[in-house]
Amino acid sequence: MSNIESAIDEQDIVEFLKNDPEFFLRHPNLITDIQLPHASGNAISLIERQVSVLRDRNMEMRHRLSSLLENARDNDKLFDKTKRLVLALMEAQDLGDIVDALFYSFNSEFKIHYTTLLLFSKDDNIDAGPARIVTLNEAREPLGAHIKSGKASCGHFDGNTIHYLFEDNAAKVGSAAIAPLIHGNCFGLLAIGNRDSDYYRSSMGTLFLSYIADMLNRIVPKHLPA
Repeated sequence: MSNIESAIDEQDIVEFLKNDPEFFLRHPNLITDIQLPHASGNAISLIERQVSVLRDRNMEMRHRLSSLLENARDNDKLFDKTKRLVLALMEAQDLGDIVDALFYSFNSEFKIHYTTLLLFSKDDNIDAGPARIVTLNEAREPLGAHIKSGKASCGHFDGNTIHYLFEDNAAKVGSAAIAPLIHGNCFGLLAIGNRDSDYYRSSMGTLFLSYIADMLNRIVPKHLPA
């Protein structure tokens, strides 16, 4: 082996070709002498291999772009649904209108499987539509941790919590998200459930539910008894 051969290894060649991408343009005759094994067992030229790699990269970029566009369309739809709900809540004249707008949007537009709105009050004559009026003392045992935390959470909850929130539908709820309603003190709780046990995971963001809860925090208290 000559001194030149011993001084140059494969990595040196790799670095040289990377730094000089036009090398084969200046020495096109070398391309015909280079052969790379193909999956079929036949040999292909370096150019054919490069085309194949570029084609694969192009396909991967197309898939990524398609995924981004699909996510953008989904976000646009989510924004439109949320905007309609917010406008309906702002235009509501009383508590019944607020609750009806919320349940209509969750059930018909967002396709949420199970929705529960609890409002804490000793006055059980409040007209709150499909919302449930319960006392704070009654709710403390099954929901005390959520009332105290003041933060939205999601995932799997204990049986007592799920049964209290979703009653007859409790056995069908695989996962849920819960957000306390707070105006000074906690005055209620909003919960949504899904039949899929992985739909609301503990790692899933609660941005949407927290946003709707913030809206309710601002418009519901004025319609409740002091």
